[in-house]
Amino acid sequence: MSHRKLLLSAAIFALPASPAWAQNTDSVEQRSESGLSDDFHDDNMIVVTAPYVDQLDILAGTSVLTGDELAEDLRTQIGDSLTGLAGVSSTSFAPGASRPVLRGFQGPRVRVLTDGIGSLDASNTSVDHAVTIDPLTAQRIEVLRGPAVLLFGGDAIGGAVNVIDKRIPRDVPEEALHLDAIGGYGSAADDWSIAGSVDVPLTSKLVVHADGSYRDTDDVRVPGFVLAPALRAEVLAAAAEETEEGHLDEADELTETANLRGRVPNTASRTETAGAGIAFIDDGGNLGVSVSYYNTDYGVPARPGSGHAHGEEGEEEEGGEEEGPVTIGMEQIRADLRGAVNMNGFFESLNFRAGYSDYEHTEFEGDEIGTVFSVSGIEARAELVQADHDGWRGVIGSQVLVRDFNAIGAEAFVPKNSLESWAFFTLQEVDLGNWELEGALRFDQTSISANTVNFDRNFNTVSGAFGLAYAPDDSAFKIGVNISRAERAPSAEELLSNGPHIATQAFEIGNPNFTTEKSWGGELYARWDSDDVQLSATIYGNLFDDYIFEAETAAEEDGLPVFQFFQRDATYYGVEASASAVFARAGGFDFIANGVADYVRAKIDNGGGSVPRIPPLRLLGGLKAHSDNFDLGAEVEWTDSQNKVAAFETTSDGFTMVNASAAWRPFGKEGGVTLLASANNIFDVNARRHASFTKDYVPLTGRDIRVSAKFSF
Repeated sequence: MSHRKLLLSAAIFALPASPAWAQNTDSVEQRSESGLSDDFHDDNMIVVTAPYVDQLDILAGTSVLTGDELAEDLRTQIGDSLTGLAGVSSTSFAPGASRPVLRGFQGPRVRVLTDGIGSLDASNTSVDHAVTIDPLTAQRIEVLRGPAVLLFGGDAIGGAVNVIDKRIPRDVPEEALHLDAIGGYGSAADDWSIAGSVDVPLTSKLVVHADGSYRDTDDVRVPGFVLAPALRAEVLAAAAEETEEGHLDEADELTETANLRGRVPNTASRTETAGAGIAFIDDGGNLGVSVSYYNTDYGVPARPGSGHAHGEEGEEEEGGEEEGPVTIGMEQIRADLRGAVNMNGFFESLNFRAGYSDYEHTEFEGDEIGTVFSVSGIEARAELVQADHDGWRGVIGSQVLVRDFNAIGAEAFVPKNSLESWAFFTLQEVDLGNWELEGALRFDQTSISANTVNFDRNFNTVSGAFGLAYAPDDSAFKIGVNISRAERAPSAEELLSNGPHIATQAFEIGNPNFTTEKSWGGELYARWDSDDVQLSATIYGNLFDDYIFEAETAAEEDGLPVFQFFQRDATYYGVEASASAVFARAGGFDFIANGVADYVRAKIDNGGGSVPRIPPLRLLGGLKAHSDNFDLGAEVEWTDSQNKVAAFETTSDGFTMVNASAAWRPFGKEGGVTLLASANNIFDVNARRHASFTKDYVPLTGRDIRVSAKFSF
């Protein structure tokens, strides 16, 4: 990394500016007054994403997963842990690589954050790249949709997923040693996992933290045939053709592939993490640092019939041996900094957050090294939080990102490149009694350069949002509207891709002449939030100019299907709703009904057809019985078929899955022990997520019985 880049990264601390979720004095007091024994893992703990605006309606799309609900939904990758939330699907490329899909958006339009700072890996460069965040170490996961993401980046039009862990402690435990641990087993992939953390106060203001996790899974078990019906018919037809031509060995291999069932080959994974941190916390503010290590190895399922030679067409590998299965070995070393200074006067605090990452992953073809990807980067942000002045409050902030990306090998589909980005943003709120006004404005400058292909471009983008909300006196009801204008610089992958990518089994082509992507967005929402009933419904839409998307072309290059990036105008619109209501109380139990519904439609304007990989209509409903000692629940998820597809994209059948769960707290709600059990996809339904690049040969997990135990002392 050049000296100029390091200076640019360091300059953030001279700018007026915090992580929006940094712990302030008020939120610490709110937790201590709750009377709960667990300082760190209380289900009712509120870690407010934006403490300076505690009812910020520009954040109307926020969802939260924490406590026992998070423990029940822990999967290998974060994308698969969030699919029960409204508006959330998953790329489900493989059990070892799955990113969230928000309102139909994925890739660079969805930011995945660790405590407000990007994951600083290569997960947004390709769907086969894992996110370097282990859900086992998460304390809380926040999903932000709509205009809220202007706090974190103008490019995250779809939303942001913010994973909050404890590696930099936010509080000093009262006990001499605080221990958290979770372990579990899942039957569908022989999934064994364990994680633990310890926090030790050295003084009344100084606390140290250490954590680690380990997960090991086998190939995932699925119901029915591994291949989708249309793909299976295609492979059987190819087998018949090989038989007619007398190629019996090839025909037998294709027939075996078509009839594969039971487990998806090459989907096993192993993940290890470790972290340590220290923080100083007092009434004047806080300062903490942490270091962490992430290591994972996972398989990449093969697309039936795919394969190519590195030399001329038809050229065999040296020795006449076929390429082995593709696996990925990934490693990241990361350092993080977080601090806050409490102030008096116009500003109430100055907060800052920074992260540095050294990341590398290797794509193996059997035992041979195919391509090595490396990323080194620094991201930092700082914010000045304004005190409340007669109902007016807000934040002024700045953010910087410097990233160096390199790929070395025969299939380095993106050239070595560097990205430098800096931004200023502000968010303001005015409370007028029954009415609330919010406004946000963000300016980003992004520079992308790749010397090997003589590429160097700068992009200036401006994004803004305005919100208006109304709440009657003494009412749990609120209605509001948000309007936003967002602009996104194209990513290096969209600009510079040009080559074979063995892990996705595709030849990917970008366009260095792309302009910025612009969109107008609108939301109309209504909410009811009382002690026993919570309702939320949002209608939204986005009109895009110069929308960038990747689509199959039916061409073939180097024995691989060609996927090319295009830029066209596009339209997105949809609805998402969630509901939870206590409908009865008896025998110490609250009986709760809950539901989720989401739908999104996305199409290329002027007759361009549908945007690829858009999730279909989904309905999810369930019942739960809750007490201090026991939880019992069951839910049904119905997903419609998806027939509105892009050219050369296959349709997806609908499915219905039934799940059930139970939790037992033998020592009560504050006892520190929870035993959990769940049965997912009870009727062993063959299901595929349409947002997945690999849906036709990687179905969702079959019947999966999971048991886990969570401890906090």
